[in-house]
Amino acid sequence: MRIFRNQSGQGMTEYIIIVAVVALAGIAAFSYFGKTLRGSAADMSETLAGAPPAEGSTKANAAAKEADTAADQDADMKTYVDRNQN
Repeated sequence: MRIFRNQSGQGMTEYIIIVAVVALAGIAAFSYFGKTLRGSAADMSETLAGAPPAEGSTKANAAAKEADTAADQDADMKTYVDRNQN
């Protein structure tokens, strides 16, 4: 039964492997989406620092307000057809 006494390191090894896989997945995702994630991270850090929103954030806020306004309007099938004939 001496074989079973040396299993205490097995759990730690599995944990290290899982952490390494998660870290590699994070690095791969950051590399794949690189420019977008870097821009988002920069916007978040600037916002947390108290800087005014970037141009992209302003456009996103305007689009969000426009979508919110459109969502508040009552619509029926005629409205749907009129909007989608373009």
